[in-house]
Amino acid sequence: MEKYTGKTVFKGVAVGPVTLFNKADDQIKRYKVEDPDAEISRFEKGIEDTNEQLAALYDKAVAEVGEASAAIFEVHQMMLEDEDYTDAIKSVITTESVNAEYAVAVTGDNFAEMFASMDDEYMKARAADIKDVSNRLVRVLSGASDSTTDSDKPSIIIADDLSPSETVQMDKSKILAFVTVHGSTNSHTAILARMMNIPALVSVDINLNTLENGCTAIVNGITGELIINPDEELIAKAQEEIDAINEKALLLQQMKGQETKTKSGREIKLYANIGSVSDLAYVLENDAAGIGLFRSEFLYLGREDFPTEDEQFQAYKQVLQTMAEKKIIIRTLDIGADKQVDYFNLGQEDNPALGYRAIRICLTQTEIFKTQLRALLRAAVYGNMAIMYPMITSTWEIEKIYEIVEEVKKELEAEGIPFKVPEQGIMIETPAAVVISDLLAPMVDFFSIGTNDLTQYTLAIDRQNQKLDKFYNAHHEAILRMIKTVCDNAHKAGIWAGICGELGADTELTEEFVKMGVDELSVSPSMILPIRKIIRDME
Repeated sequence: MEKYTGKTVFKGVAVGPVTLFNKADDQIKRYKVEDPDAEISRFEKGIEDTNEQLAALYDKAVAEVGEASAAIFEVHQMMLEDEDYTDAIKSVITTESVNAEYAVAVTGDNFAEMFASMDDEYMKARAADIKDVSNRLVRVLSGASDSTTDSDKPSIIIADDLSPSETVQMDKSKILAFVTVHGSTNSHTAILARMMNIPALVSVDINLNTLENGCTAIVNGITGELIINPDEELIAKAQEEIDAINEKALLLQQMKGQETKTKSGREIKLYANIGSVSDLAYVLENDAAGIGLFRSEFLYLGREDFPTEDEQFQAYKQVLQTMAEKKIIIRTLDIGADKQVDYFNLGQEDNPALGYRAIRICLTQTEIFKTQLRALLRAAVYGNMAIMYPMITSTWEIEKIYEIVEEVKKELEAEGIPFKVPEQGIMIETPAAVVISDLLAPMVDFFSIGTNDLTQYTLAIDRQNQKLDKFYNAHHEAILRMIKTVCDNAHKAGIWAGICGELGADTELTEEFVKMGVDELSVSPSMILPIRKIIRDME
């Protein structure tokens, strides 16, 4: 028996025979061509054929994992049409008089290396997408076949790495689990594995040459372990875990499509928190009633300059259209503190958590704020949107926000651009906001309590400091009393109050929150169905 550990992609358990994934032979030969123009024409025909393959993969992925996750293959098609990429390939063909396969491979390696060297983990993971597109194009140009597995029965797939297209091309009914030596939990392959609900591990340090096809293995996505040739006792234990997971999943699936109401008829809005457009698939898969916290920072992170108004507009519009008439609450820019962006030039601060962040940036660098508001008001025409402003501590901040919104309205009217002013609410995440919540409530349409910062500021504990973990108590009576105060003051003013911090997903407190009068809980998508069950079981 051998045991290995890796990073968990999906927390499931699987037992079964191992199938080693055989990569297609992508060894590229370099040879001289007499007519570079003719080779470029062959390359362009290869682009067309590859696009057709990707379109077919997109259709297959839509059927198996949904439109949002299938979008990776649309991204791959866009990569194929990227002028920087295609011009670089043509340049290699022309200047070196070489075959298209070699030019594609070299360019793909160069672009992948460029992405892999970036600091941002998400951008690093895009290197795999570049390699995937380039390898597919090379195979099309050379007439080679795709990578394959030799197994015709359900098995645990173990590979050096897997690309998104290799993952989707497999027969889902024949996959018990994925294990890769390389790969990232942020990769599109990992996202696809999560959407397919398949136990998966990446970064498992195992020598594939020592493995035999057909040997028995256990993949435990809960503990992050791969066990090769386990004994009967371990297999029996793993099977018990699988049975328990299946029983729980079946029970939770019964919650899909059900109303989130207590037995006495009190309805709670059960929404999801997401950090980017790519998370929409999880929201739909887990049957959330809407999105209670859409973090708009993803549009600003991992880049070297501010996103344009149109870039933001398109992202917001996509979310609204995908979610149809479900409520989408978009939080305005919350940069600062633990989310630093170089091009904002925020400078060093002794205590950034108490510093220049969130609404404070927006109210002092108003052009940044106005660009985002213009995009939001334009996008609001396309669905059921609400805007939420973070880190509010006073009434004058709300007054100033409304002044800027009025300026934006007048600009859009003068330009003849369609827009809509949606509901506007604020986050309650400071003790100051709690204390004056009776004054703030009449000024806004809703409250959303950010329990992460509220706990940190109330207990005077830096939540990033591991030395203080034993002192950090999210269940502290002071926090619970504050939540009750905010709900009471909201209801007196005729508005609703919700929770969008991590505490909202704490199932030990769900019943207490409902009894306090919390109207909405916004949690990670995976917690939607478990919390719905608790609420439906409440008297």
